[in-house]
Amino acid sequence: MTRPVAGATSRPELLVLGAGGWHWQRLARAAERLRLPLRRLGFAALRFDGTARFGLRLGGGEELPGAVLVRFVPGGSFEQVTRRLGLLHALQTLGVPVINSARAIERCVDKSATSFLLRHAGLPTPPAWTVERLDEARAIVEAEAAAGFALVSKPLFGAQGKGLRRLRDPADLPSEEESAGVWYLQRYVPPEGGDRDYRVLVIDGEPVAAMAREGTGWITNVHQGGRPVPVPAGGRLGALAVAAARAVGAFYAGVDLLEERGTGRLFLLEVNSQPAWQGLQTVTRFDIAEALLAAIDRKIRG
Repeated sequence: MTRPVAGATSRPELLVLGAGGWHWQRLARAAERLRLPLRRLGFAALRFDGTARFGLRLGGGEELPGAVLVRFVPGGSFEQVTRRLGLLHALQTLGVPVINSARAIERCVDKSATSFLLRHAGLPTPPAWTVERLDEARAIVEAEAAAGFALVSKPLFGAQGKGLRRLRDPADLPSEEESAGVWYLQRYVPPEGGDRDYRVLVIDGEPVAAMAREGTGWITNVHQGGRPVPVPAGGRLGALAVAAARAVGAFYAGVDLLEERGTGRLFLLEVNSQPAWQGLQTVTRFDIAEALLAAIDRKIRG
């Protein structure tokens, strides 16, 4: 099915989906500088509609955008999240570039899928386990502790450092209610230089910005009090981050890495397909929103 050319201007409109706030303001200002038509909608304003020309209505209209930037897919019921991802899949089926794609978002939001894909690609990432039985989770913790390793328990769909636990004792595992019946466990890698890890922003196959995050404890996320420190985006950090984004199929991504104490080995921890960049912007000289929109505009133009 051929889709229509969006907008009356010579440049196709970019639709931003998700929350507003600081990130939307930065994107809106960058779009003005780039003279790029930009519009924002929440997912609730999109619907499947069998009476519409292409089976969708976006904010009441039928015209399709030149591309979609998914800033944030909000949580909700299983049915709500399924519908939101279904809308992204439908837009892609209609030929609209969706950044990031529904497939990439699904892979990254599920930490077990991310760990599997990184390992499958031959990239260095800590061993991880995902189970639905508490007795299995306990046995994994006991076996790792006996081998001298601690584990990190993470919510399967969590973000911003929320809900993380470092543990050596099965008694410290989250309950079935707290974990939603799924335990994701990742081997803890002691970091070089204290409580410190790295975030690299990748856009269209290039590592464009990076920071070290220095925490007052082992959780270093900026939203948890971590201090951003600028570091070069290239070298080993950048190469691994680009490979990780490629492994999950992300056009842009925030990739988290850690340098192992004593060995200097880099490990990939997570790949975020809907990365916030407020902390990273404070230590980056160029405008990240403008760099992202410019890359998307190049993609639209082919």
